[in-house]
Amino acid sequence: MDTANHRILLVDDDASLLHLLSLRLKSAGLEVQTAESGSEALARLPVFRPHVIITDLRMEGMDGMALFDAIHRQYQTLPVIILTAHGSIQEAVAATRRGVFSFLTKPFDSKELLVQVENALSVAGEVDTGADDANNPEHDWRRGIITRSPIMEDLLCQARLVARSDASVFIQGDSGTGKELLARAIHHASPRASGRFVAVNCTSIPSELLESELFGHRRGSFTGATRDHEGLFKAADKGTLFLDEIGDMPLTFQVKLLRALQERVVRPVGATVDVPVDVRLISATHQNLERAMTERRFREDLYYRLNVVTLELPLLSARREDIPMLATYFINQLGARYGPRVKGFSPEAMETLTRHDWPGNIRQLYNVVEQTVALSTTPLIPATLVEKALRSPPGELPSLVEMRQRAERDYITQLLQMTGGNVTKAARLAQRNRTEFYKLLNRYHLDPALFKTSK
Repeated sequence: MDTANHRILLVDDDASLLHLLSLRLKSAGLEVQTAESGSEALARLPVFRPHVIITDLRMEGMDGMALFDAIHRQYQTLPVIILTAHGSIQEAVAATRRGVFSFLTKPFDSKELLVQVENALSVAGEVDTGADDANNPEHDWRRGIITRSPIMEDLLCQARLVARSDASVFIQGDSGTGKELLARAIHHASPRASGRFVAVNCTSIPSELLESELFGHRRGSFTGATRDHEGLFKAADKGTLFLDEIGDMPLTFQVKLLRALQERVVRPVGATVDVPVDVRLISATHQNLERAMTERRFREDLYYRLNVVTLELPLLSARREDIPMLATYFINQLGARYGPRVKGFSPEAMETLTRHDWPGNIRQLYNVVEQTVALSTTPLIPATLVEKALRSPPGELPSLVEMRQRAERDYITQLLQMTGGNVTKAARLAQRNRTEFYKLLNRYHLDPALFKTSK
């Protein structure tokens, strides 16, 4: 396969081996960055966003398996290849059972390593470099999803993997987190992309009309049925049907939906024969369906039919580094409606946005941006207008004193991403002076320059 534009992160405490491996991989057309420790590798992950990681097993401090565990807590689909001079069958079996992609014993043949890298890239699929570049055709499948968050990038990688199959997908997420956008992205990345994407909010249809709307009806089947109606299942034939807020679906209809999914047929209201349908189903809810099953408000057999693969959307407060990008994107969108007079937010206003807790998530952020754009009389929206729109004092970012180890490193990484690697601004947000902040950067091997060049 073509390895161009794929990124590899090499991790080894042997600088000479790092240099040798780097040359070999670069000669194969791969983009390579190196790290001499596990902690340095973790610091580079959010910025470099590699497609594959190659790490030594035996290293000072954090060894290869500990690094793998740390990576897969946050990046579950990222392939990791482990190298060691102390390999054994037992170690290889244990590593692969835990999810390591492959395990090579030193000395290894460079051609074999390249084969393993190509296999890893093939299994993981094409991983995007981020949604910042709207002109990149590789981002067409995820259009409208604006992010530079490692959490979201890993979720999108999972979404693209599951899109290849016809497996039912269940999207869990609070209101306003973008469940329909993610469902559309899965559809556009799937073999069904040429078919229709039909979205239905189960709460917007009266329960007595749900069967007719989804399965269709025949003329004369009930009062007001003056013509045949094919139903939304049939409208989505050869495509994708997205059922949002499925937790609000009445029990009486859940039985009929289960039959339709199991037998891939629907029976319109008033009909005597079934109609075959070929539909990929994606469902979503903000409710806790496990609790609903315990309370007998949701059928267990339907839950497991829908929940073949679960994707969980994070809260906006868990991806604060995306707030400046999203706010700017919304201003550009709103320019067509309100005119181009508003160019952006003042630094103080943007800081207010990034500090807020956002209980309404992305939908609330959009509403705040629209309100401030509509009311602003200056090219840069002031902080006072943002605070008025929020109707509550901004929330505080976690204190660095309270953060430890991985949480502290992730916190500092978010600050650098928010400020584009500007140490002065990042230190001010962290409420620390520059000297203290540089000490923290050195402790976690964070290089501000990397954030200035990231997209």
